Amino acid sequence: MATRAPSTHRRSDATKAAILEAARERFAADGYERATIRSIARDANIDPSMVMRYYGNKEGLFAAASVIDLRMPELGAVSGRHIGAVLVGHFLDRWERDDVLTALLRVGATNEAGAGRMRAVFAEQLGPVAAAVCPDPAEAPRRAALVTSQLLGMALARYVLRIEPAVSMDRDELIAWLAPVIQRYLTAGQP
Repeated sequence: MATRAPSTHRRSDATKAAILEAARERFAADGYERATIRSIARDANIDPSMVMRYYGNKEGLFAAASVIDLRMPELGAVSGRHIGAVLVGHFLDRWERDDVLTALLRVGATNEAGAGRMRAVFAEQLGPVAAAVCPDPAEAPRRAALVTSQLLGMALARYVLRIEPAVSMDRDELIAWLAPVIQRYLTAGQP
């Protein structure tokens, strides 16, 4: 079996990285439906056949471009009454620094592939956090869905729709308003 030369491997890694960067930007700007393989290839300065070679089709490219690690905080050392504040602060920091999350939210609002990807990211990454801190781990999926509704609702209002005063509220204000709700969803007994 032949192996690739190191320079060929580096070139293909650089090409894949350029494609993914262009795809993230194009999906964020145009949404899933309007983004095309040709426009993404043009943005990456490559032939469209290279996009197809590495990712197969637009769905495969979107799946690769929307791989997101939410880098959930370790809550084991956090006082139980501060879990909501830590999570809200974490997500505000993530939304402020990660255009991929905003792009995925935009696409998820209008396209089933994007919605599916968003559901998977939150279920796989927020679900275990909810299970670790809620009173009954069997309730974790329900509680994680409630937390997700608050976090995505604020992200949609603040970063996508740009609704005032959600946009102009500072970080501390948002944490003060949202943290008690998130805290309740995760740690309070059932209503």
